[in-house]
Amino acid sequence: MNIKEKLTLSVGVLVALIIGLVALSVISLQILTATEPTSPVADYGLTRALSLLLLFGALSISIGIWMLVKLPNSITRPFQELSQGINEIAKHNYDVELHLSGSRTMEQLSMNFNRMAHRLRDYHNSSLSQLRVSKQYIETIIDSIDEPIVCIDQNLNLYYINNEALDILNLKRADVLGKSAQEIAMRNDLLRLLLVGMSEHKVHDNAEEKKVEPIKVYADNKESYFQVKYLPVRMNSDEGKAKESGTVILLKNITEFHKLDVAKTTFISTISHELKTPISAILMSQQLLADNRLGALNPEQKELSESIRENGERLLSITGELLNMTQVESGVLQLKPHVTRPIELIDYAIKANQVQADKFHINVEVEYPEVKISRLYVDSEKIAWVLTNLLSNAIRYSPENGRVIIGAQQTDEHHVTLFVQDFGRGIDPRYHESIFERYFRVPGTKIQGSGLGLSISRDFVEAHSGTLTVESELGKGSRFIVTLPV
Repeated sequence: MNIKEKLTLSVGVLVALIIGLVALSVISLQILTATEPTSPVADYGLTRALSLLLLFGALSISIGIWMLVKLPNSITRPFQELSQGINEIAKHNYDVELHLSGSRTMEQLSMNFNRMAHRLRDYHNSSLSQLRVSKQYIETIIDSIDEPIVCIDQNLNLYYINNEALDILNLKRADVLGKSAQEIAMRNDLLRLLLVGMSEHKVHDNAEEKKVEPIKVYADNKESYFQVKYLPVRMNSDEGKAKESGTVILLKNITEFHKLDVAKTTFISTISHELKTPISAILMSQQLLADNRLGALNPEQKELSESIRENGERLLSITGELLNMTQVESGVLQLKPHVTRPIELIDYAIKANQVQADKFHINVEVEYPEVKISRLYVDSEKIAWVLTNLLSNAIRYSPENGRVIIGAQQTDEHHVTLFVQDFGRGIDPRYHESIFERYFRVPGTKIQGSGLGLSISRDFVEAHSGTLTVESELGKGSRFIVTLPV
């Protein structure tokens, strides 16, 4: 019986009871009025009429109360069961079934709901199965990779770790999977180092990418070097926004490359040391040849002698740069700082480049504040070398009869800026960072050079906790800025 039929029957029963009660009252009243009040039959009729009215009234009230209690429940029960079934489906409980009865409509609703739940269960089971298979494939691939891989979720729990990572971390998969990486790191130095690096990577994520130094790991009775890379895992939320859900840490084994790099550095250092002696002997011999006291040279001989001197000085400069580079790469760069006035460094750079400036008719101007400027606590030899290199570059890249500005200024109470500015062709903005890389030469540059000077200069400045930057526009020249703490 459907809801409409139930309501119709209930209303019909109530109406019938009311009509019956009214009819009984009317009949009883007619009987009483037709009987003499003093007649013995009147008492009996009155008693019988009241009894019938009370009995019929009690029956009507009982049926009404029963209908009031049962009817709403019988109407709302199917909807309650349907609502509970929907809630179970929302909780991914696809085994729920409905058994509504009472009408064909309810039975049809139950059958359709149960069919939907069964299909959802089948789909869910097949999806889980595919996910498990996919996860197994991915884990197999990751385990087959020779490089260590560590996966950490957004709660800093170890989500997955491959066999190579377990080996170098000296851990067991069963002991760490799903556990807090921070707790494990308290007794594992290498994992603690990786977590610290991950935190620093997140800080620099939106800023300029921070250079990550290789880490040294001692495992299997040998030293290994690894380059660490942090890959954030992002997933789109319901609002369409990317949300970070974890981090994958990749460790690339660069031990062989490190050995080759050390061998290269050692080789360059040895060759540079060996070359300095014969180059110095060549320059000394050239000076003797050019001395008029030993005899005059004809124009061709003078030209050859000058060519020997220029190329010898260039070779000596290159070997000096190579030696400086090997000091930086090998980590044996030793600073001998002492208090120095900025003007002393500027004067040294100007004197070192005076011959070159005169040769190209370049006017070197000095901008130095009249007010007192703070002294620097630096290795004057290293910083003077930087200024000398910057001024030499400025002279070489300036047009003949041009001018170059070298100077210093007080940036704030804690920093002093030294700068060298030329008015040559300038540097394309695309190469403002590349020019500080080793051996890099701006495409189209015809002026000879090793491509090491700016790289070594930046290393020297950064060793003093300073910065070396460039401001340049094509056609307007370049300005190299050295900022040092006082």
